[in-house]
Amino acid sequence: MHRPFALLLLTLALVAAPQAQNRPAWLDPHRDNADKLMKAAMADQFAWNRLAEITDTFGQRLSGSDNLARAITWAVDAMKRDGLDNVRTERVMVPKWVRGQESLEMIEPPLHVLPMLGLGGSVATPPGGIEAEVIVVANGDDLVKRSKDVRGKIVLFNVPYTNYGETVAYRANGARIAAQHGAVASLVRAVGPIGLRTPHTGGMNYGEEPVTKIPTAAITAEDANRIQRLANRGVRVRLRLRMEAHFEPDVESFNVVGEIRGSERPDEIVLVGGHFDSWDPGTGASDDAVGCVVTWEAARLMKQLNIRPRRTVRVVLFTNEENGLRGGNGYRDAHATEAANHVFALESDSGVFAPARLGFSGPDAARTIVAEIATLLAPLGLPEIVSGGGGADIGPIGLLGRVPMMAFQGDATRYFTIHHTPADTVDRIDPQDVSRAAAAIAAMVYVVADMPQALPK
Repeated sequence: MHRPFALLLLTLALVAAPQAQNRPAWLDPHRDNADKLMKAAMADQFAWNRLAEITDTFGQRLSGSDNLARAITWAVDAMKRDGLDNVRTERVMVPKWVRGQESLEMIEPPLHVLPMLGLGGSVATPPGGIEAEVIVVANGDDLVKRSKDVRGKIVLFNVPYTNYGETVAYRANGARIAAQHGAVASLVRAVGPIGLRTPHTGGMNYGEEPVTKIPTAAITAEDANRIQRLANRGVRVRLRLRMEAHFEPDVESFNVVGEIRGSERPDEIVLVGGHFDSWDPGTGASDDAVGCVVTWEAARLMKQLNIRPRRTVRVVLFTNEENGLRGGNGYRDAHATEAANHVFALESDSGVFAPARLGFSGPDAARTIVAEIATLLAPLGLPEIVSGGGGADIGPIGLLGRVPMMAFQGDATRYFTIHHTPADTVDRIDPQDVSRAAAAIAAMVYVVADMPQALPK
Protein backbone atom coordinates (compact mmCIF):
# COMPACT_ATOMS: atom_id res chain seq x y z
CA MET A 1 0.00 0.00 0.00
CA HIS A 2 1.24 3.49 -0.83
CA ARG A 3 2.48 5.07 2.42
CA PRO A 4 0.58 8.40 2.26
CA PHE A 5 -2.66 6.52 1.53
CA ALA A 6 -2.03 4.09 4.40
CA LEU A 7 -1.35 7.06 6.67
CA LEU A 8 -4.63 8.65 5.58
CA LEU A 9 -6.56 5.47 6.31
CA LEU A 10 -5.13 5.25 9.80
CA THR A 11 -5.89 8.92 10.43
CA LEU A 12 -9.49 8.39 9.31
CA ALA A 13 -9.70 5.36 11.57
CA LEU A 14 -8.73 7.53 14.50
CA VAL A 15 -11.49 9.97 13.62
CA ALA A 16 -14.12 7.33 13.04
CA ALA A 17 -13.19 4.69 15.61
CA PRO A 18 -16.11 4.05 17.96
CA GLN A 19 -15.59 4.24 21.68
CA ALA A 20 -14.83 0.78 22.99
CA GLN A 21 -17.44 -0.54 25.38
CA ASN A 22 -14.88 -1.77 27.88
CA ARG A 23 -13.21 1.57 28.48
CA PRO A 24 -13.55 2.57 32.14
CA ALA A 25 -15.64 5.60 32.95
CA TRP A 26 -12.80 7.31 34.83
CA LEU A 27 -11.10 7.86 31.47
CA ASP A 28 -13.97 10.00 30.15
CA PRO A 29 -12.41 13.37 31.08
CA HIS A 30 -9.21 12.44 29.24
CA ARG A 31 -10.61 10.91 26.05
CA ASP A 32 -10.91 14.06 23.94
CA ASN A 33 -7.39 15.24 24.57
CA ALA A 34 -5.94 11.76 24.08
CA ASP A 35 -7.76 11.52 20.74
CA LYS A 36 -6.54 14.98 19.74
CA LEU A 37 -2.95 14.03 20.49
CA MET A 38 -3.17 10.80 18.49
CA LYS A 39 -4.84 12.47 15.52
CA ALA A 40 -2.26 15.25 15.49
CA ALA A 41 0.59 12.74 15.62
CA MET A 42 -0.88 10.78 12.71
CA ALA A 43 -1.84 13.80 10.62
CA ASP A 44 1.56 14.34 9.00
CA GLN A 45 5.18 13.22 8.91
CA PHE A 46 6.53 15.88 11.23
CA ALA A 47 8.21 13.36 13.55
CA TRP A 48 9.86 11.45 10.69
CA ASN A 49 11.01 14.70 9.11
CA ARG A 50 12.59 15.78 12.40
CA LEU A 51 14.30 12.39 12.65
CA ALA A 52 15.66 12.81 9.13
CA GLU A 53 16.85 16.32 9.93
CA ILE A 54 18.79 15.10 12.98
CA THR A 55 20.45 12.16 11.26
CA ASP A 56 21.11 13.92 7.94
CA THR A 57 22.55 17.03 9.57
CA PHE A 58 24.60 15.57 12.41
CA GLY A 59 25.24 11.96 11.37
CA GLN A 60 26.82 9.69 13.97
CA ARG A 61 26.84 11.14 17.48
CA LEU A 62 29.46 9.21 19.44
CA SER A 63 30.02 10.51 22.97
CA GLY A 64 32.66 13.21 23.03
CA SER A 65 32.34 13.96 19.32
CA ASP A 66 31.80 17.35 17.72
CA ASN A 67 28.76 15.88 15.95
CA LEU A 68 27.04 15.16 19.26
CA ALA A 69 27.92 18.60 20.64
CA ARG A 70 26.42 20.29 17.58
CA ALA A 71 23.29 18.10 17.77
CA ILE A 72 22.79 19.04 21.44
CA THR A 73 22.98 22.76 20.61
CA TRP A 74 20.44 22.25 17.83
CA ALA A 75 18.07 20.28 20.11
CA VAL A 76 18.04 23.06 22.71
CA ASP A 77 17.14 25.60 20.04
CA ALA A 78 14.48 23.31 18.57
CA MET A 79 12.83 22.72 21.96
CA LYS A 80 12.70 26.48 22.49
CA ARG A 81 11.13 26.94 19.05
CA ASP A 82 8.57 24.30 20.03
CA GLY A 83 7.67 26.49 23.01
CA LEU A 84 8.59 23.96 25.70
CA ASP A 85 9.09 25.17 29.27
CA ASN A 86 12.37 25.26 31.22
CA VAL A 87 14.50 24.18 28.27
CA ARG A 88 18.04 23.63 29.48
CA THR A 89 21.12 21.43 29.43
CA GLU A 90 22.50 19.49 32.37
CA ARG A 91 26.26 18.92 32.32
CA VAL A 92 27.72 15.41 32.29
CA MET A 93 31.34 14.35 31.82
CA VAL A 94 31.57 11.51 29.28
CA PRO A 95 34.28 9.14 28.02
CA LYS A 96 35.84 9.84 24.65
CA TRP A 97 36.78 6.66 22.81
CA VAL A 98 38.31 7.25 19.37
CA ARG A 99 38.06 4.51 16.74
CA GLY A 100 40.84 5.66 14.44
CA GLN A 101 41.82 3.71 11.34
CA GLU A 102 41.10 0.00 11.37
CA SER A 103 41.11 -2.95 8.98
CA LEU A 104 40.93 -6.73 8.85
CA GLU A 105 42.44 -8.86 6.10
CA MET A 106 42.36 -12.58 5.49
CA ILE A 107 45.95 -13.53 4.62
CA GLU A 108 45.40 -17.26 4.13
CA PRO A 109 43.98 -19.11 2.28
CA PRO A 110 43.12 -16.20 -0.07
CA LEU A 111 44.00 -12.56 0.35
CA HIS A 112 40.70 -10.87 1.14
CA VAL A 113 39.53 -7.73 2.96
CA LEU A 114 36.83 -8.39 5.56
CA PRO A 115 34.33 -5.80 6.80
CA MET A 116 34.88 -5.18 10.53
CA LEU A 117 34.16 -2.73 13.32
CA GLY A 118 36.31 -2.33 16.41
CA LEU A 119 34.35 -2.68 19.63
CA GLY A 120 33.93 0.41 21.73
CA GLY A 121 36.46 0.48 24.55
CA SER A 122 38.96 -1.77 22.78
CA VAL A 123 42.67 -1.08 22.83
CA ALA A 124 44.72 -0.72 19.67
CA THR A 125 46.91 -3.25 17.94
CA PRO A 126 50.62 -2.53 17.59
CA PRO A 127 51.22 -0.07 14.72
CA GLY A 128 51.95 -2.86 12.26
CA GLY A 129 48.88 -4.81 13.30
CA ILE A 130 48.52 -8.36 14.58
CA GLU A 131 48.84 -11.30 12.19
CA ALA A 132 47.89 -14.68 13.57
CA GLU A 133 46.01 -17.89 12.96
CA VAL A 134 42.33 -17.99 13.89
CA ILE A 135 40.72 -20.46 16.26
CA VAL A 136 36.93 -20.59 16.00
CA VAL A 137 34.95 -21.37 19.17
CA ALA A 138 31.22 -21.88 19.57
CA ASN A 139 30.93 -20.40 23.07
CA GLY A 140 32.78 -19.92 26.34
CA ASP A 141 32.69 -23.60 27.25
CA ASP A 142 34.21 -24.50 23.89
CA LEU A 143 36.99 -21.98 24.53
CA VAL A 144 37.80 -23.58 27.87
CA LYS A 145 37.87 -27.08 26.35
CA ARG A 146 40.32 -25.94 23.69
CA SER A 147 42.35 -23.67 25.95
CA LYS A 148 45.70 -25.34 25.09
CA ASP A 149 45.20 -24.38 21.42
CA VAL A 150 44.40 -20.71 22.03
CA ARG A 151 47.76 -19.15 22.97
CA GLY A 152 49.12 -16.83 20.29
CA LYS A 153 45.97 -17.03 18.18
CA ILE A 154 43.04 -14.79 17.32
CA VAL A 155 39.88 -16.20 18.89
CA LEU A 156 36.68 -15.91 16.86
CA PHE A 157 33.47 -16.35 18.85
CA ASN A 158 31.09 -17.65 16.20
CA VAL A 159 28.00 -17.55 18.40
CA PRO A 160 24.74 -17.50 16.39
CA TYR A 161 22.28 -14.81 17.39
CA THR A 162 19.42 -15.99 19.60
CA ASN A 163 18.38 -12.79 21.33
CA TYR A 164 20.29 -9.68 22.27
CA GLY A 165 20.44 -10.36 26.00
CA GLU A 166 22.08 -13.76 25.52
CA THR A 167 24.36 -13.15 22.57
CA VAL A 168 25.70 -9.72 23.55
CA ALA A 169 27.66 -11.30 26.40
CA TYR A 170 30.34 -12.38 23.92
CA ARG A 171 30.67 -8.87 22.53
CA ALA A 172 30.98 -7.45 26.04
CA ASN A 173 33.27 -10.07 27.59
CA GLY A 174 34.86 -12.03 24.75
CA ALA A 175 38.18 -10.20 24.74
CA ARG A 176 38.62 -10.64 28.48
CA ILE A 177 38.03 -14.39 28.50
CA ALA A 178 40.06 -14.94 25.33
CA ALA A 179 42.98 -13.04 26.89
CA GLN A 180 42.82 -15.26 29.96
CA HIS A 181 43.69 -18.20 27.71
CA GLY A 182 46.54 -16.46 25.90
CA ALA A 183 44.82 -15.09 22.77
CA VAL A 184 46.44 -12.10 21.04
CA ALA A 185 43.13 -10.67 19.77
CA SER A 186 39.47 -11.60 19.67
CA LEU A 187 36.69 -11.29 17.15
CA VAL A 188 32.97 -11.68 17.67
CA ARG A 189 30.27 -12.55 15.19
CA ALA A 190 27.85 -9.65 14.65
CA VAL A 191 25.26 -9.56 17.43
CA GLY A 192 22.05 -9.64 15.42
CA PRO A 193 20.23 -11.52 12.68
CA ILE A 194 22.09 -11.89 9.39
CA GLY A 195 21.79 -8.63 7.47
CA LEU A 196 23.67 -7.64 4.32
CA ARG A 197 27.21 -8.49 5.46
CA THR A 198 27.05 -5.82 8.14
CA PRO A 199 29.26 -5.94 11.25
CA HIS A 200 27.77 -4.67 14.53
CA THR A 201 29.86 -2.56 16.87
CA GLY A 202 29.05 -1.93 20.55
CA GLY A 203 30.59 -1.65 23.97
CA MET A 204 33.01 -4.11 25.56
CA ASN A 205 34.98 -4.20 28.81
CA TYR A 206 38.01 -5.89 30.24
CA GLY A 207 36.50 -6.43 33.69
CA GLU A 208 37.85 -5.60 37.12
CA GLU A 209 40.43 -8.39 37.43
CA PRO A 210 43.92 -7.78 35.98
CA VAL A 211 44.10 -9.15 32.44
CA THR A 212 46.12 -8.45 29.32
CA LYS A 213 44.05 -6.05 27.22
CA ILE A 214 43.85 -7.45 23.70
CA PRO A 215 42.21 -5.71 20.72
CA THR A 216 38.75 -6.86 19.76
CA ALA A 217 36.37 -6.28 16.86
CA ALA A 218 33.16 -7.52 15.28
CA ILE A 219 32.90 -9.20 11.91
CA THR A 220 29.86 -10.11 9.85
CA ALA A 221 27.86 -13.27 10.37
CA GLU A 222 28.59 -14.28 6.79
CA ASP A 223 32.37 -14.01 7.28
CA ALA A 224 32.21 -15.79 10.64
CA ASN A 225 30.41 -18.66 8.95
CA ARG A 226 32.92 -18.71 6.10
CA ILE A 227 35.86 -18.94 8.50
CA GLN A 228 33.98 -21.66 10.40
CA ARG A 229 33.52 -23.69 7.20
CA LEU A 230 37.19 -23.35 6.32
CA ALA A 231 38.20 -24.48 9.80
CA ASN A 232 35.82 -27.43 9.60
CA ARG A 233 37.62 -28.53 6.41
CA GLY A 234 40.94 -28.37 8.20
CA VAL A 235 42.07 -25.26 6.34
CA ARG A 236 44.29 -22.88 8.31
CA VAL A 237 42.99 -19.29 8.33
CA ARG A 238 45.32 -16.38 9.11
CA LEU A 239 44.14 -12.82 9.63
CA ARG A 240 45.83 -9.45 9.97
CA LEU A 241 44.04 -7.00 12.30
CA ARG A 242 44.94 -3.32 12.52
CA MET A 243 43.29 -0.93 14.99
CA GLU A 244 44.18 2.54 16.27
CA ALA A 245 41.46 2.62 18.96
CA HIS A 246 42.18 4.61 22.11
CA PHE A 247 40.65 6.67 24.88
CA GLU A 248 41.23 10.38 25.31
CA PRO A 249 40.43 12.29 28.52
CA ASP A 250 36.77 12.64 29.49
CA VAL A 251 35.00 15.59 27.90
CA GLU A 252 31.98 17.72 28.71
CA SER A 253 28.58 16.77 27.34
CA PHE A 254 24.98 17.42 28.29
CA ASN A 255 21.54 15.94 28.78
CA VAL A 256 18.94 18.10 27.03
CA VAL A 257 15.79 18.82 29.07
CA GLY A 258 12.46 20.39 28.12
CA GLU A 259 9.09 20.37 29.88
CA ILE A 260 5.39 20.99 29.80
CA ARG A 261 4.97 22.46 33.26
CA GLY A 262 2.11 20.87 35.20
CA SER A 263 -0.99 22.99 35.80
CA GLU A 264 -1.78 21.74 39.32
CA ARG A 265 1.04 19.47 40.51
CA PRO A 266 4.15 20.77 38.75
CA ASP A 267 6.49 19.09 41.22
CA GLU A 268 5.22 15.63 40.21
CA ILE A 269 7.17 14.49 37.17
CA VAL A 270 6.30 12.21 34.27
CA LEU A 271 9.65 11.51 32.61
CA VAL A 272 10.05 10.49 28.96
CA GLY A 273 13.05 10.23 26.68
CA GLY A 274 15.70 8.34 24.78
CA HIS A 275 19.44 8.68 24.24
CA PHE A 276 20.86 11.24 21.83
CA ASP A 277 24.30 9.69 21.40
CA SER A 278 24.94 6.87 18.97
CA TRP A 279 27.65 4.56 17.72
CA ASP A 280 29.62 5.84 14.77
CA PRO A 281 29.17 3.50 11.76
CA GLY A 282 25.69 4.69 10.75
CA THR A 283 23.66 7.73 11.75
CA GLY A 284 21.96 6.25 14.80
CA ALA A 285 18.45 6.61 13.40
CA SER A 286 16.83 3.63 15.15
CA ASP A 287 19.34 3.67 18.01
CA ASP A 288 18.24 6.07 19.24
CA ALA A 289 17.37 9.29 17.44
CA VAL A 290 13.88 7.95 16.75
CA GLY A 291 13.38 7.25 20.47
CA CYS A 292 14.30 10.84 21.25
CA VAL A 293 11.92 12.17 18.60
CA VAL A 294 8.84 10.09 19.48
CA THR A 295 9.10 10.91 23.20
CA TRP A 296 9.84 14.57 22.50
CA GLU A 297 6.67 14.61 20.40
CA ALA A 298 4.56 14.00 23.52
CA ALA A 299 5.52 17.42 24.83
CA ARG A 300 5.60 19.19 21.47
CA LEU A 301 2.08 18.06 20.61
CA MET A 302 0.74 19.08 24.01
CA LYS A 303 2.19 22.53 23.46
CA GLN A 304 0.84 22.71 19.93
CA LEU A 305 -2.68 21.73 21.06
CA ASN A 306 -2.57 23.87 24.21
CA ILE A 307 -2.97 20.81 26.44
CA ARG A 308 -1.43 21.21 29.89
CA PRO A 309 -1.84 18.18 32.19
CA ARG A 310 -1.87 18.36 35.98
CA ARG A 311 1.68 17.05 36.33
CA THR A 312 4.90 18.12 34.63
CA VAL A 313 5.91 16.16 31.54
CA ARG A 314 9.70 16.23 31.31
CA VAL A 315 11.52 15.19 28.14
CA VAL A 316 15.18 14.24 28.46
CA LEU A 317 17.54 13.49 25.58
CA PHE A 318 20.18 11.53 27.46
CA THR A 319 23.87 11.58 26.58
CA ASN A 320 26.34 8.68 26.62
CA GLU A 321 24.05 5.68 26.87
CA GLU A 322 26.10 3.68 24.41
CA ASN A 323 29.50 3.61 26.09
CA GLY A 324 29.15 4.73 29.66
CA LEU A 325 25.59 5.40 30.86
CA ARG A 326 26.84 8.73 32.19
CA GLY A 327 23.66 10.53 31.08
CA GLY A 328 21.23 8.31 32.95
CA ASN A 329 23.41 8.16 36.04
CA GLY A 330 24.03 11.89 35.86
CA TYR A 331 20.31 12.60 35.69
CA ARG A 332 19.76 10.43 38.77
CA ASP A 333 22.50 12.25 40.67
CA ALA A 334 21.27 15.70 39.66
CA HIS A 335 17.66 14.90 40.62
CA ALA A 336 18.18 12.55 43.55
CA THR A 337 16.32 14.84 45.95
CA GLU A 338 13.23 14.72 43.73
CA ALA A 339 13.45 11.06 42.77
CA ALA A 340 10.35 10.25 44.82
CA ASN A 341 8.44 12.94 42.88
CA HIS A 342 8.86 11.00 39.64
CA VAL A 343 5.52 9.24 39.24
CA PHE A 344 6.13 7.55 35.87
CA ALA A 345 8.96 7.12 33.37
CA LEU A 346 8.86 5.96 29.75
CA GLU A 347 11.84 5.24 27.50
CA SER A 348 11.99 4.47 23.80
CA ASP A 349 15.24 2.69 22.89
CA SER A 350 14.17 -0.36 20.89
CA GLY A 351 13.20 1.26 17.62
CA VAL A 352 9.67 1.74 16.32
CA PHE A 353 9.43 -1.04 13.73
CA ALA A 354 5.99 -2.64 13.47
CA PRO A 355 4.63 -4.71 15.07
CA ALA A 356 5.43 -2.59 18.13
CA ARG A 357 4.12 -2.78 21.69
CA LEU A 358 4.32 -1.18 25.11
CA GLY A 359 6.04 -2.91 28.03
CA PHE A 360 5.44 -2.08 31.69
CA SER A 361 7.23 -2.69 34.98
CA GLY A 362 5.60 -1.76 38.26
CA PRO A 363 3.10 -2.88 40.87
CA ASP A 364 -0.06 -4.71 39.84
CA ALA A 365 -2.28 -1.78 40.80
CA ALA A 366 -0.36 0.50 38.43
CA ARG A 367 -0.35 -2.17 35.71
CA THR A 368 -4.15 -2.32 35.86
CA ILE A 369 -4.39 1.43 35.39
CA VAL A 370 -2.02 1.64 32.42
CA ALA A 371 -3.84 -1.31 30.82
CA GLU A 372 -7.06 0.67 31.12
CA ILE A 373 -5.38 3.74 29.62
CA ALA A 374 -4.18 1.55 26.76
CA THR A 375 -7.79 0.99 25.69
CA LEU A 376 -7.65 4.54 24.38
CA LEU A 377 -4.90 3.44 21.99
CA ALA A 378 -7.05 0.81 20.28
CA PRO A 379 -7.21 2.72 16.95
CA LEU A 380 -3.42 2.46 16.71
CA GLY A 381 -3.55 -1.34 16.60
CA LEU A 382 -1.03 -1.99 19.37
CA PRO A 383 -1.29 -5.32 21.22
CA GLU A 384 -1.94 -5.58 24.94
CA ILE A 385 0.73 -4.23 27.26
CA VAL A 386 3.40 -6.78 28.14
CA SER A 387 6.01 -7.02 30.87
CA GLY A 388 9.34 -5.30 30.39
CA GLY A 389 9.15 -1.58 31.04
CA GLY A 390 12.13 0.65 31.69
CA GLY A 391 15.45 1.32 30.02
CA ALA A 392 19.10 2.03 30.61
CA ASP A 393 18.63 5.78 31.00
CA ILE A 394 15.46 5.96 33.09
CA GLY A 395 16.52 2.94 35.15
CA PRO A 396 18.77 4.79 37.63
CA ILE A 397 16.17 7.39 38.65
CA GLY A 398 13.45 4.74 38.42
CA LEU A 399 15.24 2.49 40.87
CA LEU A 400 15.98 5.34 43.26
CA GLY A 401 12.42 6.65 43.22
CA ARG A 402 10.63 3.26 42.87
CA VAL A 403 9.04 4.64 39.71
CA PRO A 404 6.62 2.64 37.52
CA MET A 405 8.31 2.40 34.12
CA MET A 406 7.28 1.76 30.55
CA ALA A 407 9.13 1.07 27.29
CA PHE A 408 8.05 1.47 23.69
CA GLN A 409 9.31 -1.70 22.00
CA GLY A 410 9.68 -1.98 18.25
CA ASP A 411 9.97 -5.33 16.47
CA ALA A 412 13.20 -6.82 17.81
CA THR A 413 14.21 -8.77 14.71
CA ARG A 414 14.05 -5.75 12.43
CA TYR A 415 15.73 -3.55 15.02
CA PHE A 416 18.71 -5.77 15.79
CA THR A 417 19.36 -6.48 12.11
CA ILE A 418 20.63 -2.89 11.71
CA HIS A 419 21.50 -2.12 15.35
CA HIS A 420 25.02 -0.60 15.73
CA THR A 421 25.71 -1.06 12.01
CA PRO A 422 26.31 1.23 9.02
CA ALA A 423 22.74 0.35 7.98
CA ASP A 424 21.12 2.25 10.87
CA THR A 425 19.80 5.12 8.77
CA VAL A 426 16.47 6.89 8.48
CA ASP A 427 15.79 5.26 5.11
CA ARG A 428 14.84 2.01 6.85
CA ILE A 429 12.19 3.58 9.08
CA ASP A 430 8.60 3.95 7.88
CA PRO A 431 7.13 7.41 8.63
CA GLN A 432 3.89 5.72 9.69
CA ASP A 433 5.73 3.70 12.35
CA VAL A 434 7.24 6.90 13.73
CA SER A 435 3.88 8.65 13.82
CA ARG A 436 2.18 5.68 15.48
CA ALA A 437 4.84 5.51 18.20
CA ALA A 438 4.53 9.24 18.85
CA ALA A 439 0.74 8.94 19.01
CA ALA A 440 0.79 6.06 21.51
CA ILE A 441 3.39 7.70 23.74
CA ALA A 442 1.70 11.10 23.70
CA ALA A 443 -1.70 9.72 24.67
CA MET A 444 -0.34 7.42 27.39
CA VAL A 445 1.89 10.09 28.88
CA TYR A 446 -0.87 12.70 28.84
CA VAL A 447 -3.34 10.54 30.75
CA VAL A 448 -0.77 9.46 33.34
CA ALA A 449 0.21 13.10 33.80
CA ASP A 450 -3.37 14.37 34.01
CA MET A 451 -5.34 11.77 36.00
CA PRO A 452 -6.36 12.89 39.53
CA GLN A 453 -4.31 10.33 41.44
CA ALA A 454 -0.71 9.39 40.66
CA LEU A 455 0.10 5.84 39.62
CA PRO A 456 0.60 3.60 42.65
CA LYS A 457 4.20 2.74 43.51
